[in-house]
Amino acid sequence: MILPGKKHTLCVLREASPGLYLDGLELGDILLPGKYIPKGIAPGDSLEVFLHHDSEDRLVATTQTPHALLGQVAGFEVVGVRPGIGAFLDWGLEKDLLVPLREQSRHPNVGEWVVAMVVLDEVSGRLMGTMRLHRHLHKTEPKYEEGQAVDLVVAEETDLGYKAVINHTHWGLLYKSEMASALVPGDEMLGYVRLVRPDGKIDLSLDASGYARVRPLADQIMAAVEEAGEGILPFGDKTDPALIRERFGASKKAFKQALGKLLRQRRVEFVEGGFRRFRKL
Repeated sequence: MILPGKKHTLCVLREASPGLYLDGLELGDILLPGKYIPKGIAPGDSLEVFLHHDSEDRLVATTQTPHALLGQVAGFEVVGVRPGIGAFLDWGLEKDLLVPLREQSRHPNVGEWVVAMVVLDEVSGRLMGTMRLHRHLHKTEPKYEEGQAVDLVVAEETDLGYKAVINHTHWGLLYKSEMASALVPGDEMLGYVRLVRPDGKIDLSLDASGYARVRPLADQIMAAVEEAGEGILPFGDKTDPALIRERFGASKKAFKQALGKLLRQRRVEFVEGGFRRFRKL
């Protein structure tokens, strides 16, 4: 089924002065304006395009890719506000994405960044943005596995941490106690499922879990030990988590887990001021 807000590979039907007309099947012929036509494309060829509505609300095609497709969540800059209508977001196309007043969780100002999902207006069939993510994220039981890598979009800050959207479908939580630095709504990053609770709530981490996390981090620590030679690496229980993340790209919890593995293997030893390569007696 061909839908606005999605990418589709369509056949070129004919050339006209405005551009190329593509076969939109049940939606009829769809115009690809001339400025978006790649070189060498002719009738009979197939072309991947993104479908949206132009300034006159006609369904058109473009070879541009927006910041988010239908059903996806992303951070957008507010580039316009019209009283009584809504806010306009820059989503990478010539026509900005409208967030109607009814779809706003607050009234943003020009220059602010908001987190929104691209959805279809059920009445008009046009694409729009919504800041009311709770209406559209899945309430079905999550099927994620612990340790699974997922794409995250930070949506809002809470007392416990940061609510993030997982793979554009479910809510999850990153705990502040495990963050080396503050996150900002709209941040996109790779994360990991730490725990799926019986009530369906999902705990997240920015570090891989279990052995998959310990092994590469342990190797990284040993590489630093070898580089230091007989020197001491100044990291321990009282080290600022931000310094650990800056040096090793991991949380303090993950670092301590990997370091503990190396201690048990007698590859490193604690000394005053940090740790170093294990020295045989």
